[in-house]
Amino acid sequence: MDPDIDLRDLYAATAGRLVAQLYGMTGDFAEAQDAVQEAFARVVAKPDGVRNATNPEAWLFKVASNIARSRHRRRTLFSRIARSGRLDSTDTTPPLSPDHVALVAALQRLSRAVRETVVLHHIADLPVAEVATVLGCSVENVKVRLHRGRRALAEFLRDADMENSHV
Repeated sequence: MDPDIDLRDLYAATAGRLVAQLYGMTGDFAEAQDAVQEAFARVVAKPDGVRNATNPEAWLFKVASNIARSRHRRRTLFSRIARSGRLDSTDTTPPLSPDHVALVAALQRLSRAVRETVVLHHIADLPVAEVATVLGCSVENVKVRLHRGRRALAEFLRDADMENSHV
């Protein structure tokens, strides 16, 4: 393959066909899309495989079909183990409280940048300087985003609480 070919061009030219082919193979459109996306993610991480291939689309199909097969084998194995009774049937996931659901809904209303900042600082418990490093912005920018995020969350949660009290 020509090393100067843009991966975006390759994606635009082949992704639709690859999804259609994998859909025919798996019978699951979402699984076909996921497998093709994963194949392209692997290309982005390590582009030499597709760049050295004589037929990049065939190479991508092979990678995507291997991904789909592996996922199918894992699901089949898990189903078999679950049916055998070897898994503990007690659910270890704590139930979601109404407050937790309201918080997640309020977080989704924030802009992506503010939401990432709030989550990294308040949920992942990273210090402000580390949040700035992770997000590639200044400490001052993180502080501004946190201030805006807390203010917006307080408003969103107050609105949600008022809606629930009228029900």
